[in-house]
Amino acid sequence: MNVTVRDAARLLGVSEKTLYRWIQKGVLPAYRMHDEYRFNRVELEEWAVTHRRPLRLPAAGPALAVPAGVPPNLGEAIARGGIYYRVGGRTRDQVFEALVALPGIPRHVNSAHLLEMLRTREGLASTAVGGGIALPHPRNPLVLGVDEPTVLLCFLEHPVDFRALDGKRVHTVFLLLSPTVEAHLQTLARIAFVLQDATFHRLLEKPAARDAVIERLAELRPAGERARRAAGSHAKGTA
Repeated sequence: MNVTVRDAARLLGVSEKTLYRWIQKGVLPAYRMHDEYRFNRVELEEWAVTHRRPLRLPAAGPALAVPAGVPPNLGEAIARGGIYYRVGGRTRDQVFEALVALPGIPRHVNSAHLLEMLRTREGLASTAVGGGIALPHPRNPLVLGVDEPTVLLCFLEHPVDFRALDGKRVHTVFLLLSPTVEAHLQTLARIAFVLQDATFHRLLEKPAARDAVIERLAELRPAGERARRAAGSHAKGTA
């Protein structure tokens, strides 16, 4: 909790007044300490990634960006977790109760513990990112001990108020379970990227069949990832 309001406003490129408004609306995670607000650096970056607001870092400042390296494959992460339709719940808490009971949750994960972690993270600030989408996740991904990035894509039976910044009720949820903070931030960045695609957004609004969703995700893979996969397939073919 070492980022001040002034520093956070500078990093996000907004006024302090805007920052306070976001805090009051419950859409930006902040902590009250000695009558002042403070921010966690990782949570601030997480918020910036999911809301497509690149942080404005000072030239001599410490690095604060999405980790480099090969990002998790979003299609594979969703294949692990599964795609679910008509997930119940008329409130955020009821939706979370339904999410932790889905079969895509790794067997070793305690559902009651995960539910409490989702509630705690949502209590800091809404995980809704606008456009009817929410990205709930544990605040500390390391606690769950999952081996690989896992994403459960869930279409809700009833649109639910997640206190999104744009005021829209949530109809689609991506539940993220990650093995590391690095994988968590990279997966968030991948989801934020695909959500910019109008075709993919329409598939979520329908909602579309599983095959159509996975097919579009494959089409949206970054060029570098497609090149690596093509090279790997070629190497196997010539071995």
